[in-house]
Amino acid sequence: MNSGLSVRPAGKDDNHAPALTRRAFLQVVGVAGGGLVLGLHLPTLLADAGPDAAGVFSPNAFVAIDALGQVTLTMPFVEMGQGTYTSIPMLIAEELEVELDTVRLAHAPANEKVYGHPLYGLQITGGSAAVRGAWEPMRKAGAATRTMLIAAAAATWQVPADDCRAQKGQVVHVPSGRTLGYGELAAKAATLPVPANPVLKDPAQYTLIGTNAKRLDTRGKVDGTATFGIDALVPGMKVAAVMACPVFGGKLRSVDDAAAKAVNGVRQVVALDDVVAVIADHTGAAHKGLAALTVSWDEGPNADFSSQRWHDQLVEAAKDTGMVAIEKGDFEAATTAAGSKRVDAIYLAPPLAHTTMEPPNCTVHCRDNECEIWVGTQAPARAQTFVAQALGLPLEKVTIHNYLLGGGFGRRLDVDFIEQAARVAKQVPGPVKVIWSREEDIRHDTYRPYFYHALSAAVDGDGMPTALRHKIVGSSVLLRYAPQWSPTGLDGDAVEGAQGPYRFDATFVEYVRHEPPAGLMTGWWRGVGPTHNVYALECFVDELAAAAGKDPVAFRSALIGDPRAKAVLELAAEKAGWGRTLPAGSGLGVAVMEGFGSYAATVADVTVGADGRVRVTRLVTAIDCGIAVHPDGVVAQVHSGQVYGVTALLHGRLTFENGRVQQSNFHDYPALRMNETPAMEVYLVPSQAAVGGLGEIGTAVVKPAVLNAIHAATGQRLRNYPIDPAQLKVG
Repeated sequence: MNSGLSVRPAGKDDNHAPALTRRAFLQVVGVAGGGLVLGLHLPTLLADAGPDAAGVFSPNAFVAIDALGQVTLTMPFVEMGQGTYTSIPMLIAEELEVELDTVRLAHAPANEKVYGHPLYGLQITGGSAAVRGAWEPMRKAGAATRTMLIAAAAATWQVPADDCRAQKGQVVHVPSGRTLGYGELAAKAATLPVPANPVLKDPAQYTLIGTNAKRLDTRGKVDGTATFGIDALVPGMKVAAVMACPVFGGKLRSVDDAAAKAVNGVRQVVALDDVVAVIADHTGAAHKGLAALTVSWDEGPNADFSSQRWHDQLVEAAKDTGMVAIEKGDFEAATTAAGSKRVDAIYLAPPLAHTTMEPPNCTVHCRDNECEIWVGTQAPARAQTFVAQALGLPLEKVTIHNYLLGGGFGRRLDVDFIEQAARVAKQVPGPVKVIWSREEDIRHDTYRPYFYHALSAAVDGDGMPTALRHKIVGSSVLLRYAPQWSPTGLDGDAVEGAQGPYRFDATFVEYVRHEPPAGLMTGWWRGVGPTHNVYALECFVDELAAAAGKDPVAFRSALIGDPRAKAVLELAAEKAGWGRTLPAGSGLGVAVMEGFGSYAATVADVTVGADGRVRVTRLVTAIDCGIAVHPDGVVAQVHSGQVYGVTALLHGRLTFENGRVQQSNFHDYPALRMNETPAMEVYLVPSQAAVGGLGEIGTAVVKPAVLNAIHAATGQRLRNYPIDPAQLKVG
């Protein structure tokens, strides 16, 4: 029995997975070594899911059972700490009736047609959507496999299938007690018809889903056997340290590499149009050689770009008319109604870096007409495509071996560091591992966009809002990354969460797209839309409650129309002891949201010292994520997201000057330390609703809760972050 997670990168031949007909949910695609191999069809939810030119629909994942009974799941999603490699195997194991720790996993190769996400079409892991996308198809795959194995056993024994049942990797003939293992049945099962609509378990029958099963990746991460991209080892491999132009969009003018080549262990210096790489026998020599270079850069048109200029450009862009995302009722009429008053506020959501613990890295071996890559990426097919284009190779000549990720948060949805490594490796004989320094990481990230929020509300004589207007100005990650997702040009992600779970007589939400200069790339950051919209809206709603002299929880409850949103709000308030008396300098703040198919409310308990320093002491969160496949994983996800969100509030100061990011490492762009981390409590609302996402909701809801608590403690309303203690200092 395998007591831990066994994951292998996909091999080169895995890029040629078989195609399946659209009409078949499961299709037996072959018998390998006497085993049963099932193709899993994850139906896309994108428009026009009809037959393609070949009249087929390719699968996204495969389940294989070999002659020894070993179950292997080729995972179409990646594991970056979020628990995917436990929760998704739970779905298969539940219906297939096998022990969870006997399921082996293989990383899916790069293949958009075969492994495209059922919600997005692209082969990506993101958007808090892995379990959401896999929930029904994976269970159906397990149920269909189980049904076929039972049928094979019944045929072998010549007994009714109803007299047989599956349990712990074998089929039992109940009347006689006879058993046959899955491995013994695999070959026969592969010859049987595939059930079109396999019967799924009733939730009352679940023995695994909804339990706190041990995570399959824990042992390897504790004992060091888990393999991340940075751990990849290839015979003959060299190591490269890189330096890109410090100014966004700048180019290399000249490089004097004599001193670098004199460093013991340095083998080569590669100079491209926008990056210099030092190739060496080991990391120390590579970095020493990089420091010895004399480099001159052409800084280009962005040499005078700054945070202030970015801000001013957003303010100017806010004067433009945006694309209408939501229009209900007449906002202007509501503001001029008898007894009505208009309230306005501007909120800013700053650009942020990702700072994953594992910095960007990629190992590449370029040969005459092919390229092999070892990397941890959230988007393997995108990496394959971009590298093929950069090197002028056919797609099938680029092989991606994927690994565990030491943090993703959306950074590894982009493949710029992979493309760069491939361009460097093309100049190097043999394989080379390119590892970015932390400085390179922070100064050449794909940043969470800078957003400007103009909020207005019409309030009645009792101070209750009757209408909301929300203008959002900022960069569109979606339209850069996957413009096919928005044929109208409206970035639905940029406006997600803009009106929250509230009922207004009139609502008007518009989006103005404004991009920073070319070369400064914005990207996904543990969510985009809700991470800025929920913050701005929930702080604004708190302002309205304060202006009306009403309790923030009761104020929200009166506005909320969705019972699930109201339930998490009430539960969080109850568990946090909302309304209790606090000492001077302390305060409670609340925020509620719906996003990613889930609902969450957080109550933050903060203390603000006389020096203005904020300490978040406790976070109480209620979550309704529908069916919780792995409750411990839910709690871990919320904890992780909230640490990420509090880090942004307290430490996320990213500034631009002279076309450069001023911060460089954890000394000036720190992560939350253990002694700063609040006590965190998470309560799950029992639910049989559809499975919701979890990776980003904690990050989105925690920021407004903390900022609202600061207002409760000090009377100061902060409309930007990171928090500046000078604004809160007493005296």
